[in-house]
Amino acid sequence: MKILLTNDDGIYSKGIYALYEKLSEIATVVVVAPITEQSAVGHAITISDPLRIYEVTRKNKFFGYGVKGTPADCVKLAFDDILTTKPDLVVSGINHGANLSSNVIYSGTISAATEGAMMGVKSFAISLASVEYGDFSVAAQFGKFFAKYLYELDVGENLLFNINVPPLKRDEIKGWKFTVQGKTKYLDTFEKRVDPRGNTYYWLTGEKIEVESVDESDDKAINSGYISVTPLKYDMTNYNFFHKMKMEVKEWEE
Repeated sequence: MKILLTNDDGIYSKGIYALYEKLSEIATVVVVAPITEQSAVGHAITISDPLRIYEVTRKNKFFGYGVKGTPADCVKLAFDDILTTKPDLVVSGINHGANLSSNVIYSGTISAATEGAMMGVKSFAISLASVEYGDFSVAAQFGKFFAKYLYELDVGENLLFNINVPPLKRDEIKGWKFTVQGKTKYLDTFEKRVDPRGNTYYWLTGEKIEVESVDESDDKAINSGYISVTPLKYDMTNYNFFHKMKMEVKEWEE
C-alpha cells in the first residue's frame, strides 16, 4: 500500500510525525505537507505566488517535502510532480484540535483529504479533538487501523471521511461509529485592540453554541467517548431541492 500523507498544522508538527510512524508499519508513506501552519485555510490554493518545495529532515533522516503553500496545494503538487505512481490512500492529519460540525468548511486538514478524493483516491482526515491534550498515540493507532479498513472498503467517488478522536486513553474510548455532521457552530466575535504604536487591529474569538443535538452527530459521539467517522462529499448540490424544482421552467422579468 502507498499513502500520501499531509496535514495543515505543518510538516514539523507532532501529529503528522506520530501518524507517519504508525502508517509506515503498513505502507510506503510519502509526506508532502505545508512548511508552516495553515490551519483554517479551507480549500484555498495558491495562484499569485510560486510554490516552493523543501526537503525536510526529522530525527536526523529524510522525512518528506515541505511546501510553502496550502494543504490543497500540497496534494495537487504531490500528484503532479512528486509521486511516481498514484497512491492508494490520501491521509491528512493528525490535526491538533477537533474538526467537527461547521468546522469542516474551514478546515485545511479536511480540504487536503477532499483534494485527494477529487483526484479519485480514497481519502480521510483525522483530528485529535482537543488543543490542550497532546498525546497523539491513540489517534495514530486508529489512523493505522482505518487506513487498512478503508483500503479494503469498496467506496464510490465523491466521498471522503472525517475522523475525530476524543482526548482519552485507549481503554477509555468506547469504540468508533459512523456519524453525521453536527449542527454545532461558533458565535463569532472580534475583539478590538490597539497595538503599541496606536494602530487598531482585531482578534477573532468565539463561543461554541449547540444549534441542534442528535444522537448520530459527530460532536455527540466525541462527547460520549466514541471516535467519530463522518462520510463527507465534495459535491455540495442540494439534490432534494433540485429534483423538486428542475421540472419547473422559470420566467424572469427585466
